[in-house]
Parts: sequence; C-alpha cells; structure tokens
Amino acid sequence: QVEVVESGGGLVQPGGSLKLSCVASGSAVTFGNPTMSWYRQAPGKERALVATMTSTGVGTDYADPVKGRFSISGGNDKNTVFLQMNTLKPEDTAVYYCKAEVKVIARTYVGWGQGTQVTVSA
Repeated sequence: QVEVVESGGGLVQPGGSLKLSCVASGSAVTFGNPTMSWYRQAPGKERALVATMTSTGVGTDYADPVKGRFSISGGNDKNTVFLQMNTLKPEDTAVYYCKAEVKVIARTYVGWGQGTQVTVSA
C-alpha cells in the first residue's frame, strides 16, 4: 500500500512563489523506489500532470505551461518530493495532488494525496 500526504499550499500574489511538499509511506514504498509526480486540477477542468520525477531522481519532466517556472526535486530520502513554484500566474490556481507509483516485484501500487489548494490572486 501507498499513502501520500501533501502540504504547502496557500494564497499567493501573481509573480510570487510557493513550495509544495509530499511524503509517501507504506509497505510498498518501503520495498520499492517510487516515481513521484505532481498533478493539478482547476475548477471545471480535468486533473493534469504538472511534473514528474523518476525513482532515481535523475529523470524529470514538466508540462509545457510550467516549464521554466516550476521545479520538482527530491528530499533526503526516496519518499519525499518537492515542487518549487515560481513566477506564479492566476492560471496556476488549482488543487495540487501528489502521486506516488511504485513497482514491487510484479505489482504496481499507486497512492494519491488528498490535495492542497494553491490560489494565485491579487
């Protein structure tokens, strides 16, 4: 099983910055190397991938709208990931979700966090 908890959302003015944190736990995380991703869902829109980082921390990928402004990074252990968001725009307003995916032997375990609200407004 995989459990995920995010934190760090809030209200920020356009052009400001926020840093989100995500921690994954559970038996699957203990025995595997999770791939961590951030998604977001704005009102009336589908959930969309924002950024992802491979379990080794070497590979990262970003959605076009956030390239050059957002940065995903790992913590001191394989279970933690951050999303540094700079030069925030009103269109970045959404609920941000962290996803952890880990393969253990022949099975894939996926966990989602409860989401954290990010609001960009003057």
